[in-house]
Amino acid sequence: MSSAPTPPEIAADATWLTQALDPAAGLIRLVRMEREEYRAASFLDDRIFGQPREAHVLPLAAVTGALPAHARCDARWIFHIGHVGSTLIARLLGELPGVLSVREPRILRDLTVVPAEQRPALASAATALLSRSFAPGEQALVKATSFVSEIAPELVPAGERALFLFAEPRAYIAGILAGENSVKELQMLADSRTQRMAGRASLPEARRSAAHLAAAAWACEMTALERSAAAMSDRQLQWGDFDAMLADMPAALQASAGFFDFPADENRCRAIASGPLMRRYSKALEFDYSPDLRRELLDDATRRHAAAIADALAMLERAAADAPLLRSALARSNREN
Repeated sequence: MSSAPTPPEIAADATWLTQALDPAAGLIRLVRMEREEYRAASFLDDRIFGQPREAHVLPLAAVTGALPAHARCDARWIFHIGHVGSTLIARLLGELPGVLSVREPRILRDLTVVPAEQRPALASAATALLSRSFAPGEQALVKATSFVSEIAPELVPAGERALFLFAEPRAYIAGILAGENSVKELQMLADSRTQRMAGRASLPEARRSAAHLAAAAWACEMTALERSAAAMSDRQLQWGDFDAMLADMPAALQASAGFFDFPADENRCRAIASGPLMRRYSKALEFDYSPDLRRELLDDATRRHAAAIADALAMLERAAADAPLLRSALARSNREN
């Protein structure tokens, strides 16, 4: 059995991913990850244990205490509403030289259930730990799980940068309805989303159909982003409509790289955007998927569920009359399209 990493080894670089957190027990799990393993992993939650990994559970204080006084906290961030190509965008940007793409580490999800009064210090430590890279000139790009948007202001320090990724509601609803698993997920998350959205918007009609539940999911995740954005006026934020980005991915990739201050010329972005990642399902590269297939699936779902989608969109408009954050989200979608 290998020995646990020492404080200098933890602080040195991103080799020891801070993967999970148990604040009640005062423990943190470190997982050994090489650069190519970061590149290959769609998610850094517990799914990474589908293959053997070297991992150690250490006292939380020992890990946070390993950080130097002026540790890097300059990770770039992607927050999103789910099912809007965030994994693809994170993968594509991770192909740029000097970018370490860190996709959905479980520790961020663990932080969302930490009591609010305890979370700031832990979130600050997590930001520093996730900002580690493998070289001084390399930058970490952290893509969070969708509901981590709720605590985005606690993760992104003043002056730092985050991309807020979304889709307009019609495309989002159609995308959910196009997939059997995503429809099942709607039902599983419905109660938790209702709880999260309390105080932001009320959608009593949400359970009328799967289209209505999808609209409510959009409302929950978008109002979370809108509320976080309102609390992040001293950060640099960029909003991105995924379908608009897909329409010209080389330009979108270059724009996002420029926003994040990643070195990227036009030719490099074009090569990445025309490469094999654009023809694979980004969450599982063994499956074919493409922008054209996405468009076909969206068009088919839109035709098959036209009446329900129209009714669900009308529900959002009615609810927005008494919900400023939802009203802002709908206005943003109209403005970006």
